[in-house]
Amino acid sequence: MHMTKIGFLSFGHWRDVPGSKVRSGREALVQAIDLAVAAEEAGVDGAYFRVHHFAPQQAAPFPLLSAIAARTSRIEIGTGVIDMRYENPLYMAEEAAAADLISGGRLQLGVSRGSPETALAGYQQFGYVPDDGDENGGDMARAHTAVFRRAIAGEPMAHANPQMTGAVGSLPISPLSDGLGDRIWWGAGTRATAEWTAEQGMNLMSSTLLTEDTGVPFDQLQAEQIARFRATWADMGWDRSPRVSVSRSIIPIIDDESRHYFGVRAQVEGQDQVGHLDGGLARFGRSYIGSPEDLVQELAADAAVRAADTVLVTVPNQLGVDFNARLLAAVKDVMREVDAAPVPA
Repeated sequence: MHMTKIGFLSFGHWRDVPGSKVRSGREALVQAIDLAVAAEEAGVDGAYFRVHHFAPQQAAPFPLLSAIAARTSRIEIGTGVIDMRYENPLYMAEEAAAADLISGGRLQLGVSRGSPETALAGYQQFGYVPDDGDENGGDMARAHTAVFRRAIAGEPMAHANPQMTGAVGSLPISPLSDGLGDRIWWGAGTRATAEWTAEQGMNLMSSTLLTEDTGVPFDQLQAEQIARFRATWADMGWDRSPRVSVSRSIIPIIDDESRHYFGVRAQVEGQDQVGHLDGGLARFGRSYIGSPEDLVQELAADAAVRAADTVLVTVPNQLGVDFNARLLAAVKDVMREVDAAPVPA
């Protein structure tokens, strides 16, 4: 029986409003660390964070991931995703290697072009201006990613200063962390991008939305995306097996508190949504809200959940650490039953 890894994906929101248990940036960070510790104790496999700029959410992943690494021993730590339009690739390579070394090789970095942001072309304020013709910075994000991946692989990035080194030659960044290059994931929103991801030798991170719509249910479209990724990977002849994650909103109704917050939403959010994003049609996956018994049946029929090796559960982080620790423990139990269930024909 294949055991699906379960991670949580936190958007790291904070707001000083009634009902929020996360009122400030400090509370968002400290509670994120506490939730990762609690998740590890509950047997959850990963702690992942969405990265957003110019918004009251997590923006600087590496201090947070390093702090989690120092407080935990087993759980994977990662991002879903870092918007590479904003990144200095060599600075990021040093930060990522340091976090990976502190964690003992547990870093799983999801990167991509990113999604619509609160700031208009905010990456330009960070100093990164795309070429003419690269309208939303997608080419720039891929270029930054290529430099980052070469740097973490130890390729020379600068000429040595013979007065300092006593030799001519070139220098890699330092420190380096062995194996980190195999743990980079690309967040792909289409089937074509998933194929490109496989060509690059990166793992596939597929979100709760796809920026295309063919009329088939979301999970089937996403399962097709995963199948195309794996087929392309096999064609490329890479010497390792790739990993594939999908994100899902999963809320087991297990007590009065979960019923209070999510009971009514089950009727609205229990189906796919089709909407507009970036000037085109997009299909958004449904939320899974209900009794654990119902969720086992529904998730067992989700073609993409069955095809992936990792499911990232989006958590309502503003409801606090205790609520989310209980939610994750319940999801872990649900997914154990899903893994044991026969795959539908």
